[in-house]
Amino acid sequence: MQIHPTKTTVDITVAGFAIMAVGLLFQVPAMVGWGGALIVGLAVARAVTHVSVARIRAAGFEMLWRSEPRVRRLARGESIELEAEVRNRDSRAARYVALRPVCSPNLKVELDPAAGEVPASGRLGVKIRVTAPRVGRHGIFGLSLEVFGAPGLFEVPLTFANPFGLEVLPRAFASRLRSPRGGRSRHSANDGRPGPLSGESLELRELREHQPGDPFKRIAWKASARRGRLMVRDYEREERDVVWLLLDASVELWSGMPGNAPLDIAIDEVAAVATRHLARGDRVGLCISGARTLEWLRPDRGAAHAMKIMASLAEKTQTYDADRSDLDEADVGFRVLEHLRPLDPSAARGVRSAELDRIARRAERVRSRAPFPDADAYAEDKRGRTLRRYLAAFGLPSPARLEPERSRTDRQMATALGRAARDRPNPSLIYVWSPPPDMQARPEIERALTKLPRRRIEVRWVAIRLGAHLPREGSEMMPAVADALSIRARVAEERGAQALRSLGVHVERLKGRTLPPPPPSQP
Repeated sequence: MQIHPTKTTVDITVAGFAIMAVGLLFQVPAMVGWGGALIVGLAVARAVTHVSVARIRAAGFEMLWRSEPRVRRLARGESIELEAEVRNRDSRAARYVALRPVCSPNLKVELDPAAGEVPASGRLGVKIRVTAPRVGRHGIFGLSLEVFGAPGLFEVPLTFANPFGLEVLPRAFASRLRSPRGGRSRHSANDGRPGPLSGESLELRELREHQPGDPFKRIAWKASARRGRLMVRDYEREERDVVWLLLDASVELWSGMPGNAPLDIAIDEVAAVATRHLARGDRVGLCISGARTLEWLRPDRGAAHAMKIMASLAEKTQTYDADRSDLDEADVGFRVLEHLRPLDPSAARGVRSAELDRIARRAERVRSRAPFPDADAYAEDKRGRTLRRYLAAFGLPSPARLEPERSRTDRQMATALGRAARDRPNPSLIYVWSPPPDMQARPEIERALTKLPRRRIEVRWVAIRLGAHLPREGSEMMPAVADALSIRARVAEERGAQALRSLGVHVERLKGRTLPPPPPSQP
């Protein structure tokens, strides 16, 4: 149990030692005794605090969620309100001075009331307002209270480990949440949208005279007999696009404040474009590329496929994988062990942070209690995968790798372009979300674009801007540095856009919205 002194306690301690020093200096026994009595009194108060808080914990001091289910889905940038309660089964009231959330850094959490008292043999309701600025699976691991122990000179932090999961999807998910459930609003037409072209279908377009090359099965024999010449049925062919969405998910695109990083905006834009094409009846496929192909969804249509796309954008772009995370295996093992201690003390008892095999075995047993027990993560060995799956299952933070992966991502993007062009059904439209390429530094992209059949496939390159979200706070030089880097990035983007246009690629600007900056912290 950790016990921290209050400001009053620190002042009394300083005063006690000062009085003792003065008494020793001037040889005044009464002053030395008075100062010593203050120090002894504080030691007694600390022991009393330890006993009183231990009594509260032994009687049953716990935190429970009122909100069900224990996993919620929401759109990026939206806020939800959760309810929890703190129960005190002791015969004495517990006064606390601070109530803090223990949660993922990608969540913004506000608690009410932040200070107060849990009545004796009673409960205290807590409202938790959560805002999610970044997609992914995030966790609220519990609450932490700073409890005043008798006689109020020391504070004891009590942490309640009770995980709650939030699955944050792109902004386009908000429109699906607000739409009525069931009926035509939840389905897209399997027949697509009719077009002006002739071909095989069920809708009759017209009867016309037979022309060389028309199949005999389309001859309208009764109409031909009435008119005295061969007539054929011409049907209206369904015109639908087969669309591929290729997203560059390099780890360096996560740089920036949560919610305003380039990849945050790009994910929203991909989800919006996918929703628009699916609503028209088009088939939409998705490819997410980093140093390797992170996701490959074949073109399909319908509401279920739309949810697959949004879930993939939220999950497959995260940085739990060993080749995308800045945490090595030892760091992951330490985080897993620290999370296990309050959640299941028996599982963490007697285990050291260097014993990764024991940590992995015990983490695997506890993972079934996680909000996202089916979460997966990539690692080269089984032990590393088990530890990283634990992080993903509870929504624990895993920072992005610092080393950029641009060259390897370019090779994967070039491979994805060729694979999408050869895939069946043949695509008619390919979107690419990536920074505009420097053709000299990224020759793989140029070769892949030149091999695409332009008469059959339209390519649209949606530029991800790298310099638009650079931080400007921290020092007096930060604005100047941010401006210089932004100008450099803008020049590189313009050169890359010109090179793409020379290859016949239509270049677009990212239209996604950034989130408002967080309010300034109160002193």
